[in-house]
Amino acid sequence: MKRLQRLKTSAALRDLAAEIGFGRAQLIQPLFISEGASRSEAILGMADNRTLTIDDGLAQIDADVEAGIGQFMVFPVPAAKRERGFRVEFIATFVTRAKARFRGAATLWVDTCLCSYTHTGHCALFDARQQQDLPATLAELGSLARSYVEAGADGVSPSDMNDGRVAHLRGVLDAAGFELTPIMSYSAKFASQFYGPFRAAAESAPQFSDRRGYQLDVRSTRDAIAASVRCAEEGADLLMVKPGMSSIDLIQPIALATRKPVGAYQVSGEFASLVLLAREGLTNFDAALLETWHVLRRAGASFIITYGARRAQALGLGWS
Repeated sequence: MKRLQRLKTSAALRDLAAEIGFGRAQLIQPLFISEGASRSEAILGMADNRTLTIDDGLAQIDADVEAGIGQFMVFPVPAAKRERGFRVEFIATFVTRAKARFRGAATLWVDTCLCSYTHTGHCALFDARQQQDLPATLAELGSLARSYVEAGADGVSPSDMNDGRVAHLRGVLDAAGFELTPIMSYSAKFASQFYGPFRAAAESAPQFSDRRGYQLDVRSTRDAIAASVRCAEEGADLLMVKPGMSSIDLIQPIALATRKPVGAYQVSGEFASLVLLAREGLTNFDAALLETWHVLRRAGASFIITYGARRAQALGLGWS
């Protein structure tokens, strides 16, 4: 019953999971909040997306809300890398200030992963033999999630793809009295080549090996569906495919297998490809961006995380 209640706690969450219609209510705008930056900085290939200071991040939400966007995915970019006991004060401060300033006008999801916090750039912790330490990884993820929600985040979004992380986060949040806080899981996240601009912005490129030990093989349909079913069974309220544009074949099968809302993340490399095509005069950026959104929605995506969400009003996308 609480799983249904979590998606009914606000009109924004109900709209995000709506089964029919398509408009700005189904779009989520990513924000990179940098602890160490003295000023905002451009992200290569990402148009008007920037790494933001706390103050600039608040100003950006103000502008985005004015442009008709109310859902945000917040990515923390800490100033110093650690391996344990991650410091989250800066992102907690941002979330608290944003919720006090915008109240119900801005719904904040916080991406919950270790890659931007660790020296290794990995989404997991490792022991001295460079073997994944799953219990320690889950413990740190749970600590991050609780801190974000205590600061006022509307929901958390685990993106690490480690085994059991949704169940662990659900248990941590429930035990802390946050039974109605929803979890949006990156339930089918592939080890993709389309994450380059994001990794530069989040300072999260892996320093050894790659992430194929815990992210999905791009050739696998079966594993993507199985991972999503597991996330749903562990307590995820919303599921997601990533990268979105190269995973459209999976959206409907995952939705049918889990009976959960399934979204798509139009990732940094997919978005940047449109920016670069337009820069060379090979496409109309706004028309191409809108086309990709309609394709993702046609494929069954309940919601879309896209770096161009703030362009929706200018493109004529309403609230339907």
